Amino acid sequence: MRPDPGSPQLTRTLALQIRRHALRMVTQARASHIGSALSIADIVAVLYGAVLKLDPANPRAARRDRFILSKGHACVAVYAALAETGFFPRAWLDSYGAPDSPLLNHISHSVPGAEFSTGSLGHGLPFGAGKALALRRVRAPSRVFVLMSDGELDEGSNWEAFMFAAHHKLDRLHAIIDYNKLQSLTSITRTLGLEPLADKLRAFGWAVREVDGHNHEALQAALGEAQPGQPSALIAHTTKGKGVSFMEDQVAWHYRSPDAAQLTQALAELEAHHA
Repeated sequence: MRPDPGSPQLTRTLALQIRRHALRMVTQARASHIGSALSIADIVAVLYGAVLKLDPANPRAARRDRFILSKGHACVAVYAALAETGFFPRAWLDSYGAPDSPLLNHISHSVPGAEFSTGSLGHGLPFGAGKALALRRVRAPSRVFVLMSDGELDEGSNWEAFMFAAHHKLDRLHAIIDYNKLQSLTSITRTLGLEPLADKLRAFGWAVREVDGHNHEALQAALGEAQPGQPSALIAHTTKGKGVSFMEDQVAWHYRSPDAAQLTQALAELEAHHA
């Protein structure tokens, strides 16, 4: 029997597929950011498997929800989700990072289903806030979801966007913070501490929830909620490199690429965990 659309069984299977694809893509391309992609795999799976209102046959439908990956370096997770949900053929994933591939090393809006090109951090939420305001003015029912990294909260542009969104009462705007506590070279705490993060966001006028970012039921419930008159922020507590023991909570996997033996081990661990 196939799982019901949007069920935790379906989204967990999608998360497994995202992790498999992400590992293979990064290894084949000798690319970076696998730790970041594994960190958000469950969030992305719940979004594409249960939350976002999208039509793969019409990726630019006017009434669609908008999803913006602000941490564009983790693009392999989103490319995998787009392929698995029918936006483009899975075979495209094999070309990731190649010179003539549409699948660039940071997410590109030229890919079917991708809304916005990101890479330089701190752009996704400002764009998302503007998009949410524009959609409200044309009375569109669409929601806007922005997936951010915790490290990019060091960017002042995000805090301007937090103020802007609250001022305009953009209650169809949802910011999701991938709070894995690591950024490119070391921990968040050692770089520029964010705590008390939830209190800061509430002080900026946002409705705030905190969840385990790998719990599909909790993610789906939180992402389905909105507070009238307030933008929503979901602080998703995650583990960088989630699902692969030697990558978990290791900052080195922000830039390191797996070799063939490490790929084999990582895929075996995923299978064992999912069995």
